[in-house]
Amino acid sequence: MNSARAMSKVWAQQSAFNRIVTFSTKATQHAAAAVSSAGAEPPGEEKTSATPPAAAQPPTPTPTPVRKPIVPSNYRFIYPEFLPDPKVEWRNPIREKLERLDMLDRRRQIDLPEFYVGSIMAVTSSDPHAAGKTSRFVGICINRDRCGLRARFVLRNVIDHQGMEVVYELYDPTIQKVEVLRLEKRLDDNLFYLRDALPEFSTFDENMETEHLEEGAPVPVNDIKVVLRPRPWLERWERQNLRGVANIDQYIKDKHRKSAEKVQKPWEKYDLMKQYRSTIPEEEQKEVFAEVHTELHSLELQRKRNKRKRTFAKPKQLA
Repeated sequence: MNSARAMSKVWAQQSAFNRIVTFSTKATQHAAAAVSSAGAEPPGEEKTSATPPAAAQPPTPTPTPVRKPIVPSNYRFIYPEFLPDPKVEWRNPIREKLERLDMLDRRRQIDLPEFYVGSIMAVTSSDPHAAGKTSRFVGICINRDRCGLRARFVLRNVIDHQGMEVVYELYDPTIQKVEVLRLEKRLDDNLFYLRDALPEFSTFDENMETEHLEEGAPVPVNDIKVVLRPRPWLERWERQNLRGVANIDQYIKDKHRKSAEKVQKPWEKYDLMKQYRSTIPEEEQKEVFAEVHTELHSLELQRKRNKRKRTFAKPKQLA
């Protein structure tokens, strides 16, 4: 028994771990916090020059506030295709966001200038049946509608005494160049009544030169009033309250006036719910344009730089 106890003692001593005790001259985290708050030093420890004073510590940087871009109020007129469709059943936030990215990519490849209904434009597009594989059409913009990648506009011109209209998709990849020869607006939202007007109101020279506006100048409004031809017309223009037509009353009779009064809805301008359903709220407009403002602003600056490089002097005619 004694031998067994002696053997167990020897085995325990060999298998035991040696405890290493170390002493640190640094104060613990809790003690350091207490000392710093009380303004005293821990007992048994002298202040050394290695420890930096509290005043010498660098101040914590304050986070800079993020400034939101200031979106110009005229963006909803210059870029109406970026606004989604106001009809709820046709809305899809994911599709709209992806379309806006594709629209910005397309605008990086081609310059799509500012234009309105009533502006004189020239569009060069690829045409496999043309002689040079491209075709150029000059005309007045009579309509601009739809949104997103489906945005389109219509140009009209009278060529060889024949009225011609071409519908262009704004983001069509076959469009090579879009030029605004005369930037202006008209009194009405669309100019479909030019189809029933005299030809001289829709005739424009195919070799028309570009008329440049001064930088920062407002877009002029052309208050011309067109003259319609006698009835029959393509539409009942007397029912649409047109401001750009001069002689509607000349060709309508009393029965036309009575029928126009029956279908009039003067209360619709006070119908706030109808206006809400047919437009995009201002909060959503700001949110959409804040998303694309940076890219559109950089494209505008590049367009202005390119415009300054051009020479605006017209060649003088020889005597």
